[in-house]
Amino acid sequence: MDMTEKIIGLALFEDACLGDITTDSIFTEPQEKTAVIVAKQDFILAGTDVAKKVFHTVDPALECTIHFNDSDTIKRDDVIFTVTGDIRSLLTAERVALNFLQRLSGIATLTRKFVSALDNPDVRLVDTRKTTPGWRKIEKDAVRAGGGFNHRFALYDGILIKDNHISAAGSIEAAVSRVRARASHLMKIEVEVSDMVQVQQALDARADVIMLDNMDIDAMTKAVALIGKRAVVEASGNVSLQTLNAIAGTGVDVISCGALTHQAVSVDLSMRIQMD
Repeated sequence: MDMTEKIIGLALFEDACLGDITTDSIFTEPQEKTAVIVAKQDFILAGTDVAKKVFHTVDPALECTIHFNDSDTIKRDDVIFTVTGDIRSLLTAERVALNFLQRLSGIATLTRKFVSALDNPDVRLVDTRKTTPGWRKIEKDAVRAGGGFNHRFALYDGILIKDNHISAAGSIEAAVSRVRARASHLMKIEVEVSDMVQVQQALDARADVIMLDNMDIDAMTKAVALIGKRAVVEASGNVSLQTLNAIAGTGVDVISCGALTHQAVSVDLSMRIQMD
């Protein structure tokens, strides 16, 4: 079972672990119906595969037709899904399937707003690990659906020496030296810095990527000039639609933005049973 299957299983257990008392009381026998999932606003679509898995986890016999692809622009009143099968299965799966679609489409929609606002094709917008516990893979998929890029997925697939590492190790030099002694030569070493002194220390330690954390625009501009293409430069902290292009204008290569996931608002969808 992969992570997506696990979170779907947990979500269905949370919602219907002892059954659906309302549906099971009304419909005691199988009854075939068709339901459609309809957009109630404009948004960018994400999470279709997850929603489909919800329906098939509840009932593998349900027939699902997805009318759009992830990353498509959806308009109000568009029919996104058509699902046919036992009414009991449709109603039991409804809320969990909608929850995934609404949340993930919200992330894709917010990401698209940032990507559209970013007026610099040379700067890459990436997400962070500030994701809903257990949902990281599907939320990062949603960021890509919105046109953004992914930072490291987890602690195991990218080296990022942060302030607490530096403090505990005693210095940037010590932290980088210890990492370099153990890490694969194929992995880049990123160091988080907060002032010009640390920028120079990261350069002296030959960091591959330098993250400018919560620096103001003037400081970032000076840091980029000092680094002078000797490392990839990432900006992090205080990133919003209002600050995005000012940050990009400093010359950084990457802007990481936790808001893409932790500030996204779910879109509005509904599932409607079709009348015979």
